[in-house]
Amino acid sequence: MAYRVIGGSQARADAWEKVRGRPIYAGDLALSGMLHGRIVRSPYASARLVRLDTEAARALPGVIAVLTARDVPRNELRMELPGRMAEATAGAVLATQPVLADGRVRFQGEPVAAIAAETPEIAARAADLVEVEYAEVPGVYDPLAALAPDAPAVHDGGNILRRWHLRSGDVVEGFRRADVVVEHTYRTPFVDHVYLETETGIGWIDAEGVLTLRVSTQVLEHFRDVAEVLRLPHGRVRLEGAYVGGGFGGKEDVTVECLLGLLVWKTRRPVQLVFSREESFVGHGKRHPYVMRYRTGATRDGTLTALEADLVSDSGAYAALSPWVLLYSLVTATGPYRIPHVKVDATTVYTNNPVASAYRCFGSIQTCLAYEGQMDALAAALGVDPLALREKNFLRKGDTLATGQVLETEPMLAETMRRAWAGIGEPKPSRAATRVGRAVAASFTPYGRMCWTRDSASAWVGMELDGTAVVRCAAPDVGGGQTSSLCAITAEVLGLDLEHVTAVGRDSHFTPRAGTTTATRQLLMSGNAVLNAAREVRRHLAGAAAALLEAAPADVVLADGRAFVRGAPDRALTLAAVVNAAIAEGRPVQALEKYDAPSAPTIDPTTGQGKAFNDYTFGTHAIEVEIDEETGQTRVSRLVTCFDAGRVIHRANAEGQLEGGAVQGLGYALMEEIALDHGVSRNPHLADYKIPTSLDVPAIQAVLLESGHGLGPFGAKGLGEPAMTPSIAAVANAVSHALGIRVTELPITAERVLAARRAAP
Repeated sequence: MAYRVIGGSQARADAWEKVRGRPIYAGDLALSGMLHGRIVRSPYASARLVRLDTEAARALPGVIAVLTARDVPRNELRMELPGRMAEATAGAVLATQPVLADGRVRFQGEPVAAIAAETPEIAARAADLVEVEYAEVPGVYDPLAALAPDAPAVHDGGNILRRWHLRSGDVVEGFRRADVVVEHTYRTPFVDHVYLETETGIGWIDAEGVLTLRVSTQVLEHFRDVAEVLRLPHGRVRLEGAYVGGGFGGKEDVTVECLLGLLVWKTRRPVQLVFSREESFVGHGKRHPYVMRYRTGATRDGTLTALEADLVSDSGAYAALSPWVLLYSLVTATGPYRIPHVKVDATTVYTNNPVASAYRCFGSIQTCLAYEGQMDALAAALGVDPLALREKNFLRKGDTLATGQVLETEPMLAETMRRAWAGIGEPKPSRAATRVGRAVAASFTPYGRMCWTRDSASAWVGMELDGTAVVRCAAPDVGGGQTSSLCAITAEVLGLDLEHVTAVGRDSHFTPRAGTTTATRQLLMSGNAVLNAAREVRRHLAGAAAALLEAAPADVVLADGRAFVRGAPDRALTLAAVVNAAIAEGRPVQALEKYDAPSAPTIDPTTGQGKAFNDYTFGTHAIEVEIDEETGQTRVSRLVTCFDAGRVIHRANAEGQLEGGAVQGLGYALMEEIALDHGVSRNPHLADYKIPTSLDVPAIQAVLLESGHGLGPFGAKGLGEPAMTPSIAAVANAVSHALGIRVTELPITAERVLAARRAAP
């Protein structure tokens, strides 16, 4: 089918505004009489609050409020998946986290007091005047140590937060049949999101007494969290979405919302709260560190027979979204391969390290490092081509995952791998003191929420009298082009040019609820909701046009801002004329529609059997690296990323996701790590926390395949998170190939490369 708008690269509505630096982000808004917030944070990772004296801070001229735990009406945030959880999720995690610490601090940076003052300088001075006496208590800083029976308990219930298990076939029999078995332990570190814009918001109480917060967030539904903390009716709290200067999962959790809402509600004045870069480093959730022990078996002809894995993730001091991140790891632990006998045990534990929570790829990227490392290790042990080994075992349509879920569409894995590998071309000639390595990594990543969450999204589409269209949908746009995709879908269905469709809103009070911009779900969920609404509007317009043109509604075509009869383009009306005629006749020209994702029962937590996710995105990275033998420095010289997008809605957005995911993965693989000393960060600033710059990134070739088999609009699949998943594994495999040594720990710094070479036999 030919599309007019879908698949194009039309300029996004926000493109010129961003290029010119004009967007108003949450931290750019100022109101008359606005106060400035400041948070007092614990410098210790594990301590008791012996004494907290705010008298001097309160006495400072210009200080309006100094709030502690006793000032919070309901001092707890519930740890559960944001949005709609319609049934118990296999043993719901009933964990909480205080808004302000009460008697105990469990991680460095935990909020202790909240201040509102007339100027930022006064607020900072007041924070220095808050006297806090701490008594350090023993903590635990290693996830494996946290499992020991005598480990210091982070919480009264012990350090084990959640366990999941996956059982398929008979793993003992599987290894008995194996001719070759490889075993390695893989480790990944804490890493930060490092978005350009830190956590930010401004709040006020409107004329109707509604607490209104304009924040940088991926989740408008956090208005409910604020309402619960303040013991207010949910309708008395409103969240306005703003331009988001990067999220990557870090703004999925509550960040400033409850602290800001508390200050506004207590002072009855507008308040702005902006976290510094250092606060952002210590104050919000990180990517989970993992320790992954993998054992994989295959026959001499390369057929995989068994996989056994033990996954341990570090949740840090509180639960956040750790149980659900771990579930993604469980489901993806086998990789995109047919393995008849599988045993996976997954555990997430409390420590006194920073809180870990959502981050792009949500648990599926760590396991990719392991399962793709195992595939290359198996290929080496068998003496076969690693690409051929993968293709022999790739999942295909009709195959069954280890969870028992049957793949209903063709993953196109072999095609993505062949296209990616072909794209990096012939090997570069070796140069003196330089080692060159080339490798691939394939992956599968869910898009959309877990099936038993019964996810849904709503959207409104309506026509204006001039024949243009408006989309109202509360889907936060986090910079990935979510809004432009919704406009493209509407334009395609209604036969409009993209510039004649406007998306407005992102407001918890005034736009239809669309759920969170997380889990690579917005194109699937909001995209389908907008598609349903646009099709309903089209039905009304086609009916009105048919009456005017004396034709059957099925014969009416909407294109180029006109309605005409199929096969007779001269029998036409402008859409503006059709809209006005429809309104005159009392016909609706707008529609509010909903999309409900397919649902399934909760998986069995002891066996992992069941349908965890509705669908997956499959793809491959191919990478070439050059390693300086003298310095150990690794440079990525070529990178090709190839994915089945199902259907490309906006090509520039899709290519941007593939490129951005690859670059973010290079940082994770080669340089990023939060350096901790007994839970205390030693690099909470950009002077020492390294991320890739343009000089670290090669030209990236992004290849998009279109199977048309996704669950999203027009057969689209999600790309936001999957685009990053194979990145770290591809780098690790390429470095391993260059060195002739299996690399199993991130980041692959120059120091680690040199150490690996020294330790090699």
